Amino acid sequence: MKTLEQVKDELKNYSGRKIKIMEVCGTHTSSIFKNGIRSLLSPRIQLISGPGCPVCVTASAYIDKLVEYALSENTCVLTFGDMMKVKGNQYSLTEAKALGANVKILYSPLLAVKMAMEDKNTTYIFAAVGFETTTPIYALMLEEIIHNDIKNLKFMTSIKTILPALSYICENEENIDAFLCPGHVSVITGCSIYKTLAEKYQKPFVVAGFEGEHILAAVDEILHQIQKEQYSMKNMYTSTVTDEGNQKAAALMDKYFECMDEYWRGIGSINNSGLRLREMYRKYDAGSNIKDYTENTPKGCKCKEVILGRINPADCPLFKTVCTPLNAIGPCMVSTEGACGIWYKNRKI
Repeated sequence: MKTLEQVKDELKNYSGRKIKIMEVCGTHTSSIFKNGIRSLLSPRIQLISGPGCPVCVTASAYIDKLVEYALSENTCVLTFGDMMKVKGNQYSLTEAKALGANVKILYSPLLAVKMAMEDKNTTYIFAAVGFETTTPIYALMLEEIIHNDIKNLKFMTSIKTILPALSYICENEENIDAFLCPGHVSVITGCSIYKTLAEKYQKPFVVAGFEGEHILAAVDEILHQIQKEQYSMKNMYTSTVTDEGNQKAAALMDKYFECMDEYWRGIGSINNSGLRLREMYRKYDAGSNIKDYTENTPKGCKCKEVILGRINPADCPLFKTVCTPLNAIGPCMVSTEGACGIWYKNRKI
């Protein structure tokens, strides 16, 4: 087994063809900066972010619908904090609140159940946004809603699954050579879901933890596979991720949710990439099946290119000048998991 110093030496002195590795998870992006990973790599190894931020790929039309509800009488929208500043086609939830909209930030989804039970004169709309990581929690919420016969709490869902997005990128973005797979999502889904993609597209798919040495070891594994031209899925986060994933969580998701085509901001519609409530539970849905996904992309904003791994955030002409966390033009600057926000936080002043 290689020592950490041997791994560092190999990565620093790599002189083969240029390779581009997409890290899908925002936590990996943060860790790459925190641990100075790029400074330890050869210039011929490029790390680039992908569509791993659920807030960043949430459609403008979805925000518009939340704003509409929040401005309605006797209605309150419940959301996580990083959704507040994401722009719709006209307003963000923060801007809508300044106009009198009823919006409350939650730190735990299950608090929504408590609020609805205590105030039955208000209709609560919960913004259920996320990937497979948060979906089991939403399923638990629904169980509580059903158990307590709550009629004034409904879901607006924008739940996405990561595998179809990775498949889309493999089909449409030729310059991505390998994937650093998302650790948190893989805890739920298991790592075996990446095997088919690795075989079909002949690219390494490596699951990694979040410490600096974990990421370096994963990049070294990717390099090894590319040099040997032997491509496979590799789980290097075995302390937490298994082949089959969390089957109890998966069963809970499957009980209440079904696959659907979903719209990804900056990408478009991807087949079977979303989850919605099954028909028998659709009475708890607040109208998530949006028909019109027209996007008014701000002039000069390159969030689409960032999400697809075509450029790094610093290559966007708005980055750090017009677009900052206090004045976010695009969604990738808003969320703590967004690539632009992470790059801004770790920028060199």
